[in-house]
Amino acid sequence: MTTETSSERTVDFKLEVVVIPVSDIDRSKRFYSDLGWRLDADFVVGDTFRGVQFTPPGSPASIHFGKGITSAAPGSASGMYLVVPDIEAARADLIGRGAEVSEIFHRAGPGQPATRGRDPERRSYFSYATFSDPDGNSWLLQEVTTRFPGRVDPGATTFASAADLANAFRRAEAAHGEYEKQLGRRGEDWPTWYADYMVREQSGAAAA
Repeated sequence: MTTETSSERTVDFKLEVVVIPVSDIDRSKRFYSDLGWRLDADFVVGDTFRGVQFTPPGSPASIHFGKGITSAAPGSASGMYLVVPDIEAARADLIGRGAEVSEIFHRAGPGQPATRGRDPERRSYFSYATFSDPDGNSWLLQEVTTRFPGRVDPGATTFASAADLANAFRRAEAAHGEYEKQLGRRGEDWPTWYADYMVREQSGAAAA
């Protein structure tokens, strides 16, 4: 049986929260606070419910944990992705905050075995590292600098944080330098060139 669906989007469905199971709420609260994640809420309702929400820096989605939240076994959440623009800087930041982070590794492609070190070609999506919280809930860092075509709505360009915007400017500056070499002179209207490059990069289109 096949089901026909309209390709026209009428409602946005935005991932808001991921629930993770923990055994010690206060210990988990300290761990994620030490990582520098924003504490959004800590609600206590009697003896049966407590809900804690944290949001990673620059993320539109958050995590929940607590009491009366989930029946899943503590530490059973795995493979949760944290996308970062610079995996070496992200790993160093986490280690500096007390997390035990694996060595960086890369894969030649989907389903391929892990190989030690950052992707030698610095390709987006190919470099990783992992860490876990005190219960063993595991997180996967993935370096993404340029999205694959179709992964971002070309009609909406947003940056999750000032750091993401600054990194986008740096990539645009480097690309504009190459453009000026080809042009043989200074590109006068660089603000427009930067803006076009950054929009096209985020939407996955080839930068001009």
